[in-house]
Amino acid sequence: MIPNLSPDIDLAARLFDALRARSFDGVGITREAYGPGERMAHALVREAAGEIGLEIAVDPIGNMTMTLPGSDRAAKRIVLGSHLDSVPQGGNFDGAAGVLCGLTVAAGMRRAGFTPARDVTVMAIRAEEAGAWFPTSYPGSRGALGMLKPQDLEVRRMDTERTLADHMREEGFDPGFALRGERSMGPDSVAAFLELHIEQGPVLEAEGIPVGIVTGIPGSRRLRKGRVSGEYNHSGATPRKYRRDAAISLAELAVALDEAWCRLEAQGHRLVCTFCEMATTDDAGFTKIAGEALFSLDVRSVNLHSCDAIFEVLHTRVAGIEARRGVSFDLGPESGSRPSLMDQGVQRGLVRAAQAAGVAHLSMPSGAGHDAAAFAQAGIPAGMLFVRNQNGSHNPKEEMRMQDFAAACAVAMQFTAEMSA
Repeated sequence: MIPNLSPDIDLAARLFDALRARSFDGVGITREAYGPGERMAHALVREAAGEIGLEIAVDPIGNMTMTLPGSDRAAKRIVLGSHLDSVPQGGNFDGAAGVLCGLTVAAGMRRAGFTPARDVTVMAIRAEEAGAWFPTSYPGSRGALGMLKPQDLEVRRMDTERTLADHMREEGFDPGFALRGERSMGPDSVAAFLELHIEQGPVLEAEGIPVGIVTGIPGSRRLRKGRVSGEYNHSGATPRKYRRDAAISLAELAVALDEAWCRLEAQGHRLVCTFCEMATTDDAGFTKIAGEALFSLDVRSVNLHSCDAIFEVLHTRVAGIEARRGVSFDLGPESGSRPSLMDQGVQRGLVRAAQAAGVAHLSMPSGAGHDAAAFAQAGIPAGMLFVRNQNGSHNPKEEMRMQDFAAACAVAMQFTAEMSA
């Protein structure tokens, strides 16, 4: 029999306020991965977990676990977690909502005197926003799961130009743990992983539904350092047929990929294609034809064949633009990630939990990458809850209503209690 349990939402509200106060940079929220901001957030959450009476541990990668002991300590645990780092000048709820949800669940169980049948662990994962800091995916969760590769440790943080391994050591952690192929958790020790996260998109808000149950997380193909080289020349004295215009060449490519995206959607593909950066260099100026342009490209889908279809168009159109406009493209190194489907059993459990809690919900795919993908790829049953939020994400205007967060936490509480009863 599951007792009447309720998550401690007041605790989360206090921690959200403290996180905002301590990581506001004058424009938005900045909590650097493997840096002072993330360190501050982990210390704040650790203090709260200690006050609840949770068992606290930190693995050699820097991931923190905060555990409410169950009656059977040998049983596989349930893990609820997300990340505490942010993009530069981002929002306060992205990632942190998932960690604080876990704390509200553990605190609610502790307050009710409920001892779960198995350990319930809250996990604060390092560096999920690696894409904004290090050009690799999920180094914290993959490090915990024994999936972080030696080459991942050598990627350099964009602002410091120092390696991921260097930043780990600076924060007091051991990159050798990953080099040795060790792990702190896996399918043999985790029954299920649940990540609560703000949606980061407009669907739930537009549909008037507070909670989403995620069906899958997309994979990606990415170009971070694309470059178009043409020729600088006078904007008035150079007729069109003599121009080697890097800016207009890049614009032509962007329009071509947008049109290809539209065609693929009409054929049933579900994907997104984004030129995240398009810029001329410091050498550009008024009365000059741009001789150089820089870009980054992010293509995502739960089906990598859709990403491949965009890249086929990319390579074909690049060759044509080069021949016609006299420019050259350097696409630079490519990175990416594999898509992950969420566990069907976990999804069914979340639907039951939402129904029991009386929370309206919508099954939907994720548009963004999340740590839950790494857990799924490690063979751990993984699931995600989305919370309706306003003004998107990765920007200072990101918002989330506390009543929606409370509804999602109630679903997480019901799910966790059922799995640990």
